[in-house]
Parts: sequence; C-alpha cells; structure tokens
Amino acid sequence: MRHTMRSLAAVACITLFLVLSIPGVSALGGDEGWIRVDCNVNGASVYLDGEYKGVTSAGSLSIPVYTTGTPHQSVTVEKSGYTSYTGAVTMPAADETTTVYATLNPIVTPTPVSYGSISVSSQPSGAEIYFNGDYRGLAPLVISDVWPGSYTIRAEKSGYQAYSTTARVSSGVMTSVYCPLTKHDTSGALYILSTPSNSNVYLDSAYQGSTPITLNDLASGTHILEIDHTGYYDWKSSVTVPVGGTRTVDATLNPLPASTTGWIYVSSSPGGASVTLDGSPMGETPSSGSLKLNNIATGSHTVALTRPGYQPYSATTSVSPNTVTEVSAILQPTTTPSGTGGLTVASTPPGANVFLDNTFMGITPLTLSSVATGSHVVSLKMDGYQEYSVTTPVNTGAVSTVSAALTPITPTPAKSAMFPAAGLLALFLATLVVIRRKP
Repeated sequence: MRHTMRSLAAVACITLFLVLSIPGVSALGGDEGWIRVDCNVNGASVYLDGEYKGVTSAGSLSIPVYTTGTPHQSVTVEKSGYTSYTGAVTMPAADETTTVYATLNPIVTPTPVSYGSISVSSQPSGAEIYFNGDYRGLAPLVISDVWPGSYTIRAEKSGYQAYSTTARVSSGVMTSVYCPLTKHDTSGALYILSTPSNSNVYLDSAYQGSTPITLNDLASGTHILEIDHTGYYDWKSSVTVPVGGTRTVDATLNPLPASTTGWIYVSSSPGGASVTLDGSPMGETPSSGSLKLNNIATGSHTVALTRPGYQPYSATTSVSPNTVTEVSAILQPTTTPSGTGGLTVASTPPGANVFLDNTFMGITPLTLSSVATGSHVVSLKMDGYQEYSVTTPVNTGAVSTVSAALTPITPTPAKSAMFPAAGLLALFLATLVVIRRKP
C-alpha cells in the first residue's frame, strides 16, 4: 500500500513538472483581452493601427486582442458624413476590457456669407464718422467690407452734440445710417498747454490734437480732459467750459520711471475670439472694445486669435516701454475645401486589388482621401474571382462607399478530344479509298 501511494505521488510530481516546463501552458486562456469602442453612431468603421476591425452596432464594438502580442497604439473610427475620431489605445490585461469613447459629429457645410456695407450721411454734412470707435472719415461716406453683425456709428462735429446709433449689417446688403446733429445752445473754448508740449489731447475721450491747442465751439459745462505723452503719466481732470469765454488749462505731466513693459490691446470682428500671447492663453476679445494685456515685456510678440467657425488669425507685434500697441483682427469664416472627397472600398472576401480609373490604389479594405469630385470607375481584381467594376460618384467634402461581394470563377469542363480524333481517322480512310480507285 505504501509503495503504491509513493508511486502515485511520484507520478503526480513528474506530471506537474512537465506541465510547468511546457512553454505557454501557464498562459493558456489568459493571454487574450478586449478593446471595446463605444461610439454615438452605429455602422461606423473601426480600425486598430490602420487595420479594419468591423463596424459599431448597438453603440459599441468589442475587439479581441492578444495581451502578449505587439501592443496596439491607436484606434480610428470613421463614417461617411461624420468627422473621424482618432485616439490612443490602452492595452488590456488578460481577460480584461479597456474602453475607448469615440464621438463622431455630423459634417455641416457652412452657408456662404458675404460682406455688407454701411452708407453714412449727416445733417449738417461733414461730420466726423467713427465706426466702433475707429475714425473712418467725413460724412457722407460708405464703409465697405463689413462683416454681418451690429456696429456702433458715432457722428461728431464741432459746435454740435455727438450722435450715436447702432447699425445692423446683413450679408451682401448696404445699410443706410442718417445722423442728425443738434447744435449746442451755448459754447465756449479751451486753450490747452502742457509740459512737455506736443502731448496728445482728448476731450470726452475724443482725440483733439496735440498741445498747444485751442478748442473752439465747445458746449459749455463740465468736460473730461485727458493729456498723454510717451514716457509720462497720463494727466486727467474735469474742466468747465465757460459760456462765451475761453479757459486756459496748463497741465504738467510727471515722467514715468524707467520701464521694460508696455500694453497690447486686442480686438476682433466678430468678438468672442480666444487670444494667446506667445502661445499662452490671455482671455477672449469682447463683443465691443478691446482685451487689454498689461505688463507685457518690450520686444516682439506673437498674438494669435481663434474662434469656432473662423480661420485662425496670427500677427507679430512689437511692444515699446510704456506704450499701447493695438492688434485689430477681422476674422474670416472657415470654408469647406472644394474639389475633393473620400472613397472607402471593401470586398468579400477582403484582399482584392483596387483600381481607380485603371490606376492601382491598394488592397481592400481601403480608404482613399483627396479624390477629385466627379464620377470614377472602381474595379476590383482577385485571383479565382470574377473582376468587379462599378461607376461611383465622389462628392465634395463627403466619403463615398463601394462594397462588393466577389463571385468565384467556375472551372469550364474540358472538351473531349475523341471527336476530333475520330474525324481525322475517317478523313484518312476516305483518302485511302480514293487513291485505290484511281487507275
């Protein structure tokens, strides 16, 4: 009995040793995992590292992978009429699943939009016209190449009250703006001096010129006077214009300490654009006015603006000490590239040679991009199968699909050689009989 038990134990030990010695035995059933692709669109084609793996159904596609093989790097999800998704893949452990979430958005072709214009007149004529605060000239005038939207039109004329209104511009339409100006009931004047001289003068935020200067026909009462000069602190004060008289203002500006910074004012049409300075986010442009960037180091800088639906804008500007530099961007809408589309070709079985207009393009499954818009002949050739050919259209900005089930070639039965041989034999015998009958 003891001898038998010892024999069984020895057999068990030897068996265990052999099992552990066989390569891969410990990994049986444990070297496979799954990559699950969840997608908001059914019927989307899924590729692992460019290799077609199937289409999504009921919101997902599970792909078995070997965890001991070469790791997969990326997954791509595509469907005609939608944007494509490409992302990194995390390899699963044995008997585990990793999930990739792919969102495909419908491709929407933007409606073409064109510029409009604004025709501005004033009463009396000759008023200074400001478009969103920027001086454009004397009325009457036409402001061209205006992107559709709402804008502020301001008319100013010496001796008259300023007039401001909002102009709504539509695509391809000229908007008319009439600015009736009301004359000041009373007026006076300001004589403005400054130290240093040749300083910029602003009255109620409107630029008037440089010192020394006399401002006539001003409405009597209180006004805000600002004087600035490069390298000096701004001078600002409220001043009272006397009725029928002239008031003298002598402003002394204090010099700024040595500085190595300045300012950048960024505006855009339309507003709401994201602004970066040398690649760093700085905020968004307002719908009117400017985004102010403070304490910017002197020297050259790159200002970039982005807004969904519009082309990126970039400009290089130079900042001087204690100086405001302005960047004004008119954003252009994004347009869908014209003249090309995509073409996806699949076959059953896969592995067929693909010819586009008699030019070899690759092997199924195959996706071609930048195919010229129009009709094309797609041919599929594979040994043992009949050639498949079809004419398919390719539309601008869209992906066309060709899917073919190839038909096997049926071998033609060989004709029997018995009948030709019998015919030759009969001809020989007939010839022999004729020869013998000749005298």
